[in-house]
Amino acid sequence: MQALNDVVQSMLAVGPSVMLPVIIFLVGLIFRVKPSKALTAGITVGIGMLGINLVINLLTTNVGPAAQAMVKRFGFHLTIIDAGWPAVSAGTWAQPISAIMIPIILVVNVALLLMKLTKTLDIDIWNYWHMIAAAATAYVITKSWWFSIVCGVVYEVAVLIIADKTAPKVAEYYGLEGISFPTGSAAAYGLLGIPIGWVVSKIPGIKKLDVDPETIQKRFGVFGEPMVMGIIIGIILAALGGYSFPNILKLGMAMGGVMFLMPRMVKILMEGLIPIQEGAQKILQERYGDREIYLGMDAALSTGAPATLATGLLMVPITLFLAIILPGNRVLPFGDLATIPFFVALIVPSRKGNIVHSVLSCTIVMAIGLLMATDFGPTLTTMMHGIVTFPHGAAQVSNLDTGGNVLNWLILKFSQLVQPLFS
Repeated sequence: MQALNDVVQSMLAVGPSVMLPVIIFLVGLIFRVKPSKALTAGITVGIGMLGINLVINLLTTNVGPAAQAMVKRFGFHLTIIDAGWPAVSAGTWAQPISAIMIPIILVVNVALLLMKLTKTLDIDIWNYWHMIAAAATAYVITKSWWFSIVCGVVYEVAVLIIADKTAPKVAEYYGLEGISFPTGSAAAYGLLGIPIGWVVSKIPGIKKLDVDPETIQKRFGVFGEPMVMGIIIGIILAALGGYSFPNILKLGMAMGGVMFLMPRMVKILMEGLIPIQEGAQKILQERYGDREIYLGMDAALSTGAPATLATGLLMVPITLFLAIILPGNRVLPFGDLATIPFFVALIVPSRKGNIVHSVLSCTIVMAIGLLMATDFGPTLTTMMHGIVTFPHGAAQVSNLDTGGNVLNWLILKFSQLVQPLFS
């Protein structure tokens, strides 16, 4: 098992910008795309992913310190620290169940495709860790291999169903034809956020508030441009963090750069995927008529839309405020604040880019997420104990990506319910 784990870790270590071109090339060959065309497509996708990762790094390395500055400035005192998804991911991979889950997830996905029970071929293997985290959660509680594997598979099936159901909206709003988002965090937040958003859109008074980037641009001219919106949001975040004037301007420019560059990086990646999509559709039409297939990709692609990025960034100070006033919450948002834009990937298109409705919906979802993350604290603390260094002063650790994830929380509750059976 250790040998298998070492192989998996070495594959993941090269990163998506290297592995994704290989996967796209192989998928292209399976769908009878010419080798030269498949190779070009793979390299183009890899370059696009490299660009996206560079912009995401620009986002996280700037928003993360701003969030930390807000925490320190306002003197928040909560006993469970949000350690962030990297720490939870490390704790997940360290569990004995993790290595065997990669091939199981792949086999289940292909089997579901062949049985026509899903339309999504999930090629985003780096985000398999969300599904593995569900299995690891069950394992930490029950120590049962078979029960943990079942939980991981159930989580996978739920994510694939959500990805299938939301793919039309992903195509309509983001322009990502033939793409779905089987990212565990985005799917779980969407599962709550989409129906909550529908309710929000029916509230008298609020339902008439239609604020999307296009409307803002029409009304405010240059101040409605996505890059200028990014600068304004960056300035607000820096000011809340108590930054000096030069650093306020720096963060503003960084967020403006993110808003400007991200759509262009996504466009490059999509150029590489087009030949693969065309090849897949051709094969499927020959064998199954008009059957659709979606390529499952990282929800980070959604940040190419200004409304999604703006909603995610606005949710950073809102989430911190919620943590203070929410009865029953003990989680101090920290490590995952910079990744909130990925959580809202499926909520924003369901509101057609309406930033007001999206922010209101996400505020409700995040309040629920904080309470679930509080409940998840003891289990995630056990999972990460001895694997990662806990933040200074943390009695327990949790996170928003996994602990605030309703699918994972349901796995947690079910595992605790049946745990006596495995004692």
